[in-house]
Amino acid sequence: MNPLLRSSAAHVFVESLATPLLSAEDAHHLLRVQRLRDGETVTVSDGRGGWRACVLASGELVPAGPVERIGPPTSTSITIAAAIPKGDRAEWMVQKLTEVGVDRIVLVDCARSVVRWSGDRAARNSERLARVAREAAMQSRRTNLPLVEGPLPVVEVLSRPGTVAAEPGAQPWPPMAGTTTVVVGPEGGFTAEELAHAAGVVSLGETVLRVETAAVVAAALAAHVHS
Repeated sequence: MNPLLRSSAAHVFVESLATPLLSAEDAHHLLRVQRLRDGETVTVSDGRGGWRACVLASGELVPAGPVERIGPPTSTSITIAAAIPKGDRAEWMVQKLTEVGVDRIVLVDCARSVVRWSGDRAARNSERLARVAREAAMQSRRTNLPLVEGPLPVVEVLSRPGTVAAEPGAQPWPPMAGTTTVVVGPEGGFTAEELAHAAGVVSLGETVLRVETAAVVAAALAAHVHS
């Protein structure tokens, strides 16, 4: 990571790097909550790999450096798909997956899923998780915003090329070559019919993990392989 990204007083996402403007929410957070002052450095990103340094002046962002660009993920792109956890664990899961560096987060509906979202509830929760991912990306100084998708039928995701299912007792990590997506099922596990659609299965360890814990473990292992 560029030292300036790590050391700036704050990091925010903006619509335009040429004319960076703080949203009302971000302005409130930086100026009222964090109490940043004029002259402090704030890095800004467009969420697509571009970023630049700015300084605060009268509560506004003034560009103070050239636009830099971090290339988009290609072969090292990490996708984690998971059944929806109970309660507020979905927020925790998305937050931590974003911090670890996951590029795509997909929520899936499984035969044994306990939590299911549909209609307006799905739309509201998807918007909420997108905000969680954005806030976590700001905190962790990312320049690429992760994509949050779903809920999607798990068979649709498992059928995609390069996808493996996390399954106790399977082959130990790392998974097969060319793996781009790891799918974590509900706490009741996948059905045999669902597993039949996966290109392979992989174990995340010997202990029984909650959905959100398993998702983060898979992300950390995948990030280590691609590092």
